[in-house]
Formats: sequence, structure tokens, C-alpha cells
Amino acid sequence: MFELIFGFVITLYFIQTIIFLIGANKKYSKLDDDKLKTVTVIVAARNEETNILDCLNSLDNLKYPDNKIEIVIVDDHSTDNTYRLVEEFIKDKQKFKLIQPAGTIGKLKGKANAIANAVSMTQGEIILTTDADCIVSSTWAKTISSYYVDNVAMVCGYTDQNEDKYFHAMQSVDFIYLLAVAGGMMNIGKPLSCIGNNMSYRRSVYEEVGGYEAIPFSVTEDFKLLMTMHKLKKYKIIYPLDKDALVTSKACNDITSLYSQKKRWGVGGLDSDVIGFSVMATGFLSHIGIITAPFFLTENVVYMLLFKLFTDYFFLKSIYSKLKLNLKLMHFIVFEIYFILYVIALPIILLLNRNVQWKGRIYRRSDDE
Repeated sequence: MFELIFGFVITLYFIQTIIFLIGANKKYSKLDDDKLKTVTVIVAARNEETNILDCLNSLDNLKYPDNKIEIVIVDDHSTDNTYRLVEEFIKDKQKFKLIQPAGTIGKLKGKANAIANAVSMTQGEIILTTDADCIVSSTWAKTISSYYVDNVAMVCGYTDQNEDKYFHAMQSVDFIYLLAVAGGMMNIGKPLSCIGNNMSYRRSVYEEVGGYEAIPFSVTEDFKLLMTMHKLKKYKIIYPLDKDALVTSKACNDITSLYSQKKRWGVGGLDSDVIGFSVMATGFLSHIGIITAPFFLTENVVYMLLFKLFTDYFFLKSIYSKLKLNLKLMHFIVFEIYFILYVIALPIILLLNRNVQWKGRIYRRSDDE
């Protein structure tokens, strides 16, 4: 009986992965350089003194017409030296602006309020967002903006992470895996998620949905905005697999911060639709099967376990190849162990407690409702 059930789940998992891969590789039209629109790059920063200068240097190296780009750093009332470091860096750079939220827009909190304040004070036709712990490629803004043909409302990009040790590397592989799943589903018209450190949207559509202030509060404000735009059923939302739009972020340095990050994403994922929950359920059941497989070990079960590992490796290797990244075998193995454990543990954690602590603030699930 175990073989039959496990085989069925692994078959679903494989079919699902092929769908992700087909969607992720979808191609899109791009604008010529002379038709690029004006852009506003927004970085919301809170207590990022150890990261902000690397981010600023990468933003300063963006290749984009000077008369079509503005870069806004929103200091979200940091209690460290973030504001002073940004102020010093941008003092002779005309395309940069530094602001602090003057107040609360509607009932917004945290990052959503910071971004909403910045949008209200800027002019770019396209809004691009990244995080203070990220380094963007020099071609990032130009590449993302080039996908804004007439009917596109949102364009998301891929993010990897620093891989200087195994703990960081497993997070980087996980990032690419999750974003490839998100990209694959988004490109077939079934968006599941996005990430604010490599995200963009058309200002006119942002205003059409009423901005963040018209969207119910969430600890994953980027996902809420994505789903609100998707519900309009009027525009394309795309996730091109393009190496020139890559962003690199810093991985969590310890278990505590990684736990907080995963829990925040998990709480945000509770707003998914039935398709999103189906994708998560397939992953959960396949990993439950892997954990229990040693108690029902047969030759066929071993083949199924190897097939699941091959499926993940083939999927990731293809995505890495398109992004011109190197998937190391040991990094993949560490990721698989981590992947199996957290996919099983996260739903249990969320059943017990859905409160989130992030950037020194506590958000309760009841705030989302």
C-alpha cells in the first residue's frame, strides 16, 4: 500500500515540476532601448548599516539613461547609522533621493508604508523594488523595464544568495527553487508568489488598484499586491528567466533569522488560493513519504526516492543553466536535506503560532484579517 501511495504522490510531484519548468522557460517580447520608460527604483531600509553601502554601490552602477531613472532610499526610521550612511553616499549623486516616511498612509505598517510613501513622492512610469541587503546587476533595471510592453502590469526577476558556506548555499538553492516554481506558475497564468527584492510594476496599475493602502495588510505585502493586480484580469504578470535581471541577496546568518524569514513567508502563503495549496500539499506529502520511506523500504521505494532527487536536480540544473549560475552537487545535497525538513515542519509551526517578528517589529496574523 505504501508503494502505491508514495508512487502516486511522486508521479504528481514530477508532473508538477515539468509544468513549473515549461512555465519558467516561457519567452516574452522586449522593448528596444530607445523605448524604455522612466523608472523609479525604491529601496526600503531599516537598520541596514552593514548592508546598505554594497546595495548603493550596485545601484549607482546601473546602466540606464540618466534622464529616465530616479533611485529612492526610504529609511524606515532606522535606529542605527543607516540614514547617515545613505546621506553621505548620495550627497553628490543627482539620481538618488533619501526620504523618511512622513506618516502612516491609511493603516499601513512597516515596509508597505515605506514603499507607499516613496511611490507618492516619485514620478517613474515603472516602479522597481529591491532590498537593502541586495546587490543588483548593472543590467537589472534596464532588463526588467524592457519587458513592459503595453499590456504588462508586473515583471518579477530571480534572486540568488551569497554561497560562502554551506548554510548560506542551501538558502541560495532554496531561493532559486522557490522562485522558479513561482515563475513557472506565474507564466502560465496562475501566480503563487513573488519576492519584493526583485519586483516591479506599472505605476498606473498600482494606482488603479488603489496602492498598498487599499490592500489588506500582510506581512508579505508584495504577494498581496501581486494577487490584487492579477484579479483585475486585464494585464499580463510575467516572470522572465533572464540572467541580466538577476539580484543577489545576503543569506540569513543564523537559524533564528532563517526561522523568522520562513515563518513570515509561510504566514503570507496562507492567503494562497486552491492551486497554491495544492502545490504546497504535493510537496508536503512527497516529503512525508521520504521521511517514512525507511520503515517501508523496498527496491521500488528506493527507486522512487532516487527519482524524486533526480527530478529536483534536473529542475534546478536547468534553471541554474539559464541564469548562468553553477549548481554545486554538495550545495544541492545540503539543500535537499533542508528542503525536506522545513516543508514538513512549517505547516506544523503555523498551526501553533502565526505571529511574526521581523526587523524588530511584531506582526500578528490577526492584523492581516
